[in-house]
Amino acid sequence: MAEARELAVRWADLLDGAVAPTLTRAQVEDLLARFTPGLIAAVRGTGDATVARDAAAALVAANYRDPLAVYRSVMLICGELFQSTYPNTAAPDYLDARDRAVAVAAEFAAAFTGDLRTAALAEQETTLAAALTAAREAEARRQLSEARFEAIFTGASVGIGTIDITTGQVVDVNAAMAETLGVPAELMPGRSVAEILGPANIGHAFEEFQRLLSGEVDRFRVETEHTRPDGGHATIDLSMSVVRDGDGKPRFLIGVTVDITERKLLADRLWHDAHHDSLTGLPNRLLFLDRLASAEPPVGLCYLDLDGFKDINDLRGHTAGDRVLREVATRLLGTVSAVGGMAARIGGDEFIVLVDRCDADELAKLADEILAALAVPFEVDGQPMVVGASIGTAVAATAPTAADDLMHAVDTAMYRNKSQRGARQSYGPRGR
Repeated sequence: MAEARELAVRWADLLDGAVAPTLTRAQVEDLLARFTPGLIAAVRGTGDATVARDAAAALVAANYRDPLAVYRSVMLICGELFQSTYPNTAAPDYLDARDRAVAVAAEFAAAFTGDLRTAALAEQETTLAAALTAAREAEARRQLSEARFEAIFTGASVGIGTIDITTGQVVDVNAAMAETLGVPAELMPGRSVAEILGPANIGHAFEEFQRLLSGEVDRFRVETEHTRPDGGHATIDLSMSVVRDGDGKPRFLIGVTVDITERKLLADRLWHDAHHDSLTGLPNRLLFLDRLASAEPPVGLCYLDLDGFKDINDLRGHTAGDRVLREVATRLLGTVSAVGGMAARIGGDEFIVLVDRCDADELAKLADEILAALAVPFEVDGQPMVVGASIGTAVAATAPTAADDLMHAVDTAMYRNKSQRGARQSYGPRGR
């Protein structure tokens, strides 16, 4: 359809300059056009949001590895795609559609992170295999293979170093290894690994290195934090292996390092975006359910639904409504953090609070404190307004095994409180 094709063209425009893809511009548009109908349907609620995962996998396969590609794609889904699909903010399912757009963007970001990591690790494995193969050939066919190894060793974009297996001292390192560790290459040969790393970096990776030297293991691979001599920090993917001669005798150790700092930061940011509400910054339903699964009993839940919030959207507009939701989140955090609880937004104007090791009396007190915090008037376009709230509570005496049943119980309690309109359920809008 024309709408989906136009969206694919706009998407291709946004991706220009983010990376050098393996496809032509026309091929990129055709690729994106395979997914835009499904993305539009997912936002409308007539399709499955997992189409975003297929789109992310296709972009990674086409060599889109730059963080800009993720950022611009997420902005397209939450911006132009959503706005073109729901141009009328008064549409009855506008808020639900906005949540669906955020869910589609989260699916895309999470899949992109996973596929990017898988692709990067596969490339690293290939490089390590090539380095090990070349190193073994250097012993078996010295005259021919040493030249190959030297070319790989010197020109590799990943760090490569060799270590004497009897002394544990560095034999040689390439420029990429020196850059990763922040130590000049000429200062490393003849020094022990412990001396080069320094006390701040002697940890789990060094323990594995000692096991390698002692012969307990033939190889290991770890992700480790490294502090450079200049105070800079890096996250390093480190692989080390024993290189043996034709008779199986250990000859030396070879290590390969890849600086994954930026990739780790991107993965962390994408994970955060996929597990938090974009409007309020609170944990979303996905992170809440993960936290619920590991909660320590007795587990207390407060299910919170705002009363009269639709009136704010109708009378003041969605921008004002968004400001109220952000302020509600701030007040919830201020109240819940005092008891070590977790507050999450699970959709629209619905929030939920989880507290570990909480009995019924403590939970009732917390619910009152939440309602008291929300009773303070909100400033909306210069005018005070009180947003009412209904709260349902439930306590699980044992570790939750059926999250759906517990959620249903607390949801039912909330709606029962809403219908009763008791003192702990709703304050209503402020009179003038």
